[in-house]
Amino acid sequence: MEIKSIIIQHYFKNLTEQQIERFDRLYDLYSFWNAQINVISRKDIDELYERHILHSLGIAKFITFKPGEKVLDVGTGGGFPGIPLAIMFPETQFHLVDSIGKKIKVVTEVAAALGLENVTATHLRAEQVPDKYDFVVSRAVTRLIDFYPWIKDKFNKNSKNAVANGILYLKGGDLAEEIAESRLKAELYPLSAYFEEEFFDTKYVVYIPQ
Repeated sequence: MEIKSIIIQHYFKNLTEQQIERFDRLYDLYSFWNAQINVISRKDIDELYERHILHSLGIAKFITFKPGEKVLDVGTGGGFPGIPLAIMFPETQFHLVDSIGKKIKVVTEVAAALGLENVTATHLRAEQVPDKYDFVVSRAVTRLIDFYPWIKDKFNKNSKNAVANGILYLKGGDLAEEIAESRLKAELYPLSAYFEEEFFDTKYVVYIPQ
């Protein structure tokens, strides 16, 4: 049998057996749920591990979340980047939100099937989230100038991590104009520094400290 998560294991050497099993199960879980509620384009399901799971884990190459830290995933869709990050950091709390309820149903079902006790999924707009977090993660939901007002007051003041609390935004392409427009102090970390696949050549973790 082909090991579905082999690309994940290639880049993350110290996974536990439970983590490997959970990553392996993602393909069947997303294939099942995607057939009922379309959260990933049909042609992309075969590229699930590279374009969705490994892409999400680009954040894990930039930062190691600490036990007890709280992370908000805004516009999570089918659970990206939140579900892969929750598998990678089982002692960190992840709150995944999306304004589309059927997508949150998929996230809830996948998290339950995997036994991810560190995941909460809520059908909610980011602006309606009442809590505070150490980090906000997201994957190309909208332009930064529109995204930032949704979450600017959602951060804990004190940082527990070597990386200061802030936004970790996965985005691709030429981002100079978008960052200038947002007037945010953003740092770009190319995913091509971590992953050799061509898909990552123009992809970045955009870090915006708070």
